[in-house]
Amino acid sequence: MTPQRQLVLDAVEELEHATPEQICSSVQRLAPAVNITTVYRTLDLLERLGVVRHTHLGHGAPSYSVHEHEHLHLVCHWCGQVAEVPTERLDELAGQLRTDFGFRLDASHVALSGTCARCAAEHPPVQSGDARADA
Repeated sequence: MTPQRQLVLDAVEELEHATPEQICSSVQRLAPAVNITTVYRTLDLLERLGVVRHTHLGHGAPSYSVHEHEHLHLVCHWCGQVAEVPTERLDELAGQLRTDFGFRLDASHVALSGTCARCAAEHPPVQSGDARADA
């Protein structure tokens, strides 16, 4: 483990969920010479070694966390809030997918998109026949 790789891993652990750019910014506070290419290569290596994992929380760069940091992500379309939910919430679905299709779900890589409670109250769904729906 080189000092640069350790800095990247330390940043992932500290930030919990972070894009490569955020990780790079954190690392550069301590080691300004470390560039984004080094961060991407290190994240790739650490993921192949099973130390970190990535999740796509929406459009854009993936978010990295340490491998043991397992949960589902609920991502709000409106405000971008990311809530964490235990992976066990998908146990029933995972069992059904295994039974029906022989598919083994890795729920630790799952991000579900939707609308958080606060935004749902502020932005009620558009009903069919509503002028906004017909526009």
